[in-house]
Amino acid sequence: MKHALRATVAAVAVTMLVPFLAGGADAVAPPTGPDGGAAGADWAATQDGPQQYPGINIQWDVPITMSDGTVLKGNVYRPADASGRPIDTPTPTIVNLTPYTKLVSNLADHAQSIPGLSDALIEFFRRIDMSGTPLSGVTDLTKAFGGGELRNFTVDRQLIKSGYSQVVVDVRGTGFSQGVWDMLRDREQQDTVEVIDWASRQPWSNGRVGMNGISYSGINQVQAAEQRPPALQAIFPVVPGSDLVNDVLAPGGGFGFNFIPLWLTAINGLKLIPDLASVLNGQLDTTWLADRARDPLTFMDVLLNVYTSARLEDLDPRAKELLTDGSRPRQDWLGDPSGIRTPTFVTGGWHDLFAYSESKIYNEIPLPPGQKQLLMGNTYHLNSGNEYGAPGLPPRLDVLQRAWFDKWLKDVDNGIDRYGPITLRQQGGGWITTDSFAAPAPAAEARQAVHRRMYLSAAPSGTANSVHDGSLSPEDSGEPARLTVAPGLTSLCSNDAAQGTAGVLSVIDGCAKDSRVEELNGLTFTSAPVAEPTSISGRIAVRLNTVQDAADGYWVVTVNDVAPDGQSSVLSSGQLMASLRAIDDANSSKSANGDYTDPRPFTSLEQRQPTVPGEATTLDIALPATEALLQPGHRLRVDVYAGNFPKGLPILPMLIDTGLRPQHLELDPGRPSFVNIPVRGNPGW
Repeated sequence: MKHALRATVAAVAVTMLVPFLAGGADAVAPPTGPDGGAAGADWAATQDGPQQYPGINIQWDVPITMSDGTVLKGNVYRPADASGRPIDTPTPTIVNLTPYTKLVSNLADHAQSIPGLSDALIEFFRRIDMSGTPLSGVTDLTKAFGGGELRNFTVDRQLIKSGYSQVVVDVRGTGFSQGVWDMLRDREQQDTVEVIDWASRQPWSNGRVGMNGISYSGINQVQAAEQRPPALQAIFPVVPGSDLVNDVLAPGGGFGFNFIPLWLTAINGLKLIPDLASVLNGQLDTTWLADRARDPLTFMDVLLNVYTSARLEDLDPRAKELLTDGSRPRQDWLGDPSGIRTPTFVTGGWHDLFAYSESKIYNEIPLPPGQKQLLMGNTYHLNSGNEYGAPGLPPRLDVLQRAWFDKWLKDVDNGIDRYGPITLRQQGGGWITTDSFAAPAPAAEARQAVHRRMYLSAAPSGTANSVHDGSLSPEDSGEPARLTVAPGLTSLCSNDAAQGTAGVLSVIDGCAKDSRVEELNGLTFTSAPVAEPTSISGRIAVRLNTVQDAADGYWVVTVNDVAPDGQSSVLSSGQLMASLRAIDDANSSKSANGDYTDPRPFTSLEQRQPTVPGEATTLDIALPATEALLQPGHRLRVDVYAGNFPKGLPILPMLIDTGLRPQHLELDPGRPSFVNIPVRGNPGW
């Protein structure tokens, strides 16, 4: 009896201690506000405090054989005792698949793990503050390094020491893995599912798997979750995409000239670095070497082809496939988040490369709020986490990731499922939480901003130094006018140029945060100042009545917040080739007023309709959803351009069809041009 009682007491004690050992209290107060309140402080304390295990054991280049015989290589990180011996207890496992090589991940991990020095360096990055200077963009990048982003990209040692295993795997054809790089397509997606299954069956795994990572490693998380592998129980994708052609390859048909070459060069260069340890040991993987010799520069020949082939019929078949709606490669790159049943925390940014997809991923996942979360910062691709971890701001990304995995992989009731569920940085304002954002159904407008037309008028606003300084008005009362805009190079200094470099050029405030240089070669349409704080919240669409002097035209629009001192800050931007104007209504949405909010083009060569010179052509251009706050005295502006170099450059056959000729905006009350803008408040327009 005495032994039974003692056993019962011990069992109760262990039960009470497990949540603390797992990384959090058994129950916490509900999170409040963007910083999570007391719960958010607990998450940070759990992540930053002493962990259950003192050490980490690393197994390098573990072979993982795929169903077709190709061998991928992964580094396995496990909790260990002080001597470095891995623990015997199976743990949840975090999987990260990367094309940027686990060698880079390992180097970045070790750079963050130098005793004393690394903590001091990260704290130094957190404290750099050039806000209010022309170099405030530098602060956005340095604070991202201190905001937990690097731990999401590489390895989170605090996470591992708390009782998780982590596997970082080179995707097929990259790093030290065999095969030919498949670029997120069918074979690689199958690899991801097989790696998840492999990880769940290892003796050091308890069968519960999560995924993490940034960008490419965020996209493959979403792709894997759509296939519902049984072991996958939580994902934490940072800046993921879901419609890769319209996100980065050729949004609106304007080929991603800025980003795609940089991206292909980086991955193709890194994948040629051999496993030096195996070379020194005389054990170089000859299959790896043969695979690299067979395909040393994946898709670089396609990139060269689209800018050297003058006719569409001469395009490389691989390029045609990606630019043809319904092709197999195109379908591989078009996600379907409605298939996801895995708890998902999406982190994105208003100026990220994948800004269009991020809120759509959240909205399309058929899970209740809490099991899905969305956090959007005023960030680019490289600087997620630049504004977190301080009072009133969201917790750091590594803190949120830890809380997310503790909840869904360890069953810790830490309150993360009651955070948000949507946490947004208002451009022009502060951080807010809400339960609905950019939902497609018109009924949602009862809870959100209401879409309304603001018409483009030739009447001068007296606020801009541009090719034509027009007005933006709630009434279409202007006189007919034809305004002409020509291709130019002021877009080299623009928010889109910063976006196309993944945020590198955002350090130049006079370009990324102020459009006045770019507007010198654009048409501007500016509203009266708002009378009270006015929210712009949701998806935006611009309709243009255009006339081309050639068989095609390249149109770019931005929606801006104009301050009383004249600074013109881009809130969202979109672009469209006139010949690719056909809209896929099945995948588009409209507001209650019947106008498009998300006019999604097919972006397909099969749907191409060359324009007739001199004839009016109506274009509907989609802009990613945004959340912004126009302060009293600020104005709303629509900018219109005839090009977007270097972010976008049409492939050569379509560029030839534009003739780089001037393009015309036909302002006609019978065929109005307008922005369908989601507004909350009483701007006084």
